[in-house]
Amino acid sequence: MGRPREHDERTAAALLGAAERAVAAGGPEVLSVRGVADAIGTTTRAVYSLFGSKDGLVAALGAQAFEFLRAGLEALPESDDPAADLVETGLVFRRLAIERPALYTIGVQHDLRDLPRWQAVCDAADEAFAALVRRVARLDAAGLLAERTVIEATLQFHALCEGLATLERRGVRRTPFDAEHVWRAGLGALIAGFAAPG
Repeated sequence: MGRPREHDERTAAALLGAAERAVAAGGPEVLSVRGVADAIGTTTRAVYSLFGSKDGLVAALGAQAFEFLRAGLEALPESDDPAADLVETGLVFRRLAIERPALYTIGVQHDLRDLPRWQAVCDAADEAFAALVRRVARLDAAGLLAERTVIEATLQFHALCEGLATLERRGVRRTPFDAEHVWRAGLGALIAGFAAPG
């Protein structure tokens, strides 16, 4: 009979929480295996046992970002107004950027092409993107995409969400603004424009 696992899912969750707090407080560059282990009162062995390396720990954070998006999108109710529903979809992206900034930084702002070992992140990103495609496809089914393909509209929608998140996180000097209003108005205008020919 094998030895029982010394480090379990609770330890993994605690390490991820500590890593997320460290990144939120000081950015990805301050993250260390020793610091994360110390934060929850365990050893660096726990990190290596559960995640394989510091890169593996960071990859798990990145995957969490996209799991947050996928779960948020799948939890949204569907009404008979796919355009209004898609605005709410964009606000899930906003919640990730504002409520979980460390996950946003690790997951969304890294160039996944430079991280071939992060297969878990790529898989989670693909699942989140598929959930978004399904939401945009409802516009197409309602005749609200004009000449755009679902993928084109999805990429344009995603790009606006990422731009709005960057704007809100960075702020605009000397120009206070109601961020949620800007999100809703911007996403609404883009979605209305999807229906316009040409």
